[in-house]
Amino acid sequence: MARDGAVYVCQSCGGVQGKWAGQCPACGAWNTMVEEAQSRPPGALAPAKSGRGQRGLVFETLEAETPAPPRILTGVAEFDRVCGGGVVPGSALLVGGDPGVGKSTLLMQVVGQAALRGARCAYISGEEAVEQVRARAHRMGLAKAPVQLAAETSLRIILDGLKRDAFDLVIIDSIQTMWSDAHEAAPGSVTQVRAAAGELVRIAKKRGVAVILVGHVTKEGAIAGPRVIEHMVDAVLTFEGERGYPFRILRGVKNRFGATDEIGVFEMADAGLMEVVNPSALFLNTSGERAAGAAVFAGIEGSRPVLVEIQALVAPSAYGTPRRAVVGWDSGRLAMVLAVLEARCGLGFGDRDVYLNVAGGLRVTEPAADLAAAAALASSALDVALPQDCVVFGEISLSGDIRQVSRMDGRLKEAAKLGFGQALAPMEAEGGSGMKVNPVARLADAIARIGEQDWKGRS
Repeated sequence: MARDGAVYVCQSCGGVQGKWAGQCPACGAWNTMVEEAQSRPPGALAPAKSGRGQRGLVFETLEAETPAPPRILTGVAEFDRVCGGGVVPGSALLVGGDPGVGKSTLLMQVVGQAALRGARCAYISGEEAVEQVRARAHRMGLAKAPVQLAAETSLRIILDGLKRDAFDLVIIDSIQTMWSDAHEAAPGSVTQVRAAAGELVRIAKKRGVAVILVGHVTKEGAIAGPRVIEHMVDAVLTFEGERGYPFRILRGVKNRFGATDEIGVFEMADAGLMEVVNPSALFLNTSGERAAGAAVFAGIEGSRPVLVEIQALVAPSAYGTPRRAVVGWDSGRLAMVLAVLEARCGLGFGDRDVYLNVAGGLRVTEPAADLAAAAALASSALDVALPQDCVVFGEISLSGDIRQVSRMDGRLKEAAKLGFGQALAPMEAEGGSGMKVNPVARLADAIARIGEQDWKGRS
């Protein structure tokens, strides 16, 4: 039984219970209930303040002119692209990513370049000493950047400093290390993270300062802490990267001032992160002839067309149960494509191992990659290489039909810009910019076309 004035809070979902339980009744997680002090009953409102200065609720119409919000250009073009054209003053951003992926490096580069462009910037670290942050800035060539550094975890001291000095951009690294003396919970708990995020978002809105919060992630890849933090902030960005690859992708998951699912591509170097202006050229292998089992997919990431190579290997299985391994694509989607290839096209994979990989460490999520994956699998199974200048895209239905996808003209233009001359695409795709489209209505037609050695010359 909890003490008087104490409750048990789930550290996974933030659910509040009056007594301890081994399993959270709200989310089902085990051993996540932690006792925390309660300042007021759950759902109770704070006492109303008395005085004549209070103002009633004021409504406005939709007809009023609303100017576009101003932007702070940080000087890191890929970061500004994901934010929607720059950071909006008075906004709160949450940046999450795996440990060691380069979140602190990216934000030091952002705040350093913004300071060199005249913005008043501060970097507050709760994980590193000032000397460590300064050493990183020196290594990145930002020693001359007029950035104010501080190492502090007390929320009260941080808020007092932000109220005393005027800043345009503030980095908080990280939100899980902040603690408020108004709560007895330990730093990193749901209560502390929620309280710290709420106070920092509040001061960002009140004083017009852009605040960027760094968030830790769980082993499942979600940002640690209560999900309410993602609702409180204006934008949620994730920084992704596969170990063994130098490429890093900044992806916008939520953005109140720009498009979602926008990406920025970086390459990790000794002096920090280098921006990649043309990611399609980065993810493609342009050396020599294309091998069997490889297909170039023309995809869309946010507003940017991106070409990436999908590699497949179909090999005889050495065990009773064949393996299905996939990297960079959905395993459930792979199982569906294999089933359609077997049922509609007569290709058998029941006694063969199947491996599928998206080159460069990029993760592809859109259904338009179905036809490219099927083409790579068929190319490996038939041991027939696709033409070097061919791109593939299209969605596959369970009946074996090839369905049209969004922005087909943009995909073809990006492919033509990189020297591709033809495409295997849905019937609705129209050639342009010198591209020749090989339209297919059904997956069986596409597989038959891949198996023909002279299909390059057909239209």
